Amino acid sequence: MTTAVVERPGGLRVRCEGVVHLYRTFEGHDVVALQGVDLTIAAGERVAFLGPSGSGKSTLLTLLGGIQKPSAGRIFLGDEEVSRMGERYLARVRARRVSTMLQGSTRNLLAYATARQNIAFARLALSADERRAALPEAELLGRVGLEQQADQVVSTMSGGQRQRLALACAVSTGPQLLLADEPTSQLSHEDRDHVIALIHSLGDDLGTTVVVVTHQPEVAATFPRTVTMKGGRVGSEGRDGAEYVVIGAEGVVHLPTHLAEQWPPGTLVRIEPEDASRLVVSRSEQEGPA
Repeated sequence: MTTAVVERPGGLRVRCEGVVHLYRTFEGHDVVALQGVDLTIAAGERVAFLGPSGSGKSTLLTLLGGIQKPSAGRIFLGDEEVSRMGERYLARVRARRVSTMLQGSTRNLLAYATARQNIAFARLALSADERRAALPEAELLGRVGLEQQADQVVSTMSGGQRQRLALACAVSTGPQLLLADEPTSQLSHEDRDHVIALIHSLGDDLGTTVVVVTHQPEVAATFPRTVTMKGGRVGSEGRDGAEYVVIGAEGVVHLPTHLAEQWPPGTLVRIEPEDASRLVVSRSEQEGPA
């Protein structure tokens, strides 16, 4: 009998076009979480999302993972528009092609099951051929340093162990896109560094596209590209050590954080073209806001 070979397809390209998202508070007020996000992430790229609380970074992550649908705009994973998929097909995408780690390890695990049982549960939607092609359970647990905890119940594990198990479960299906919301926020420095190193190494091995939301600059610094969200938009990007601001709708540009602190809202600035690719921005001699 010949066993079918399931190829690992590598990472997914992600594209957002004019993504807007509103949600309603318990008091009945509409809040704009995202307002016109345009963003492209290449297949296999690793990106860290930064930004203050309420900037929209976690909301965008759930939209990319198909957990929510945008109020307006389009989201593509590869060539498929997930923002218009039916729920049944979307569930297949979430189970096989995209893995989302929610904030807090306990939200990603079955607390009264063992590490081995959690991985088996994460793989329930895979076909028999896909399970045979997946990384063996023992090897996967060994990669995250939990080979001795294979039969340990999650509720008895340390915070670092639970987060490493959550990562193992997230990649156990060989996803093409890994989304992680604050995967190190409640960990010690040692556990934090271990988890981030694992994310990068697993990305190397699987070719997975990785998007991580974090508020920790030291975590973001390990990623070749950072995207900073401000007011529901992409405000700036960091690439190869350089920071770039992003021109938004109606020519809106967010100042880099260190300048925004020195030049408060209302400050008069002058913008003069130096040449075709360079502008000079200078502050008015008038002190403080206009």
